[in-house]
Amino acid sequence: MKNNPIIPYILIMAFGIGLIFFMSMEGVGNKEEIAHGGETTEEGGATAEEGAGGAELVASCIGCHGGDLTGGFGPSLVGLTDVEHIKDAIINGFGTMPAQGKSDAEAQAIADYITSLK
Repeated sequence: MKNNPIIPYILIMAFGIGLIFFMSMEGVGNKEEIAHGGETTEEGGATAEEGAGGAELVASCIGCHGGDLTGGFGPSLVGLTDVEHIKDAIINGFGTMPAQGKSDAEAQAIADYITSLK
């Protein structure tokens, strides 16, 4: 009797699909912890240093400024201190950066978060 050469490929495929399903379910169950980099408070919310949602709002910035905001297509945001300039840039745009369509409160939260980065 001859071995069927496709069986190992089917087993690998089934294992891969199972692994993807398991990892997806794990991610759904831990989405808060994953979103905050493993740092949560006792209540499961954001850490104290994240302030009033600035860390969540800054997600729209990572496409240009990098995942850790140290630069990418756009410049690094780490070390900026002028909250009003940052807020104005978010609301009205600056140079090649377009206006972000954020409310005044959202822009303030983002600016506060950015100035807290070290």
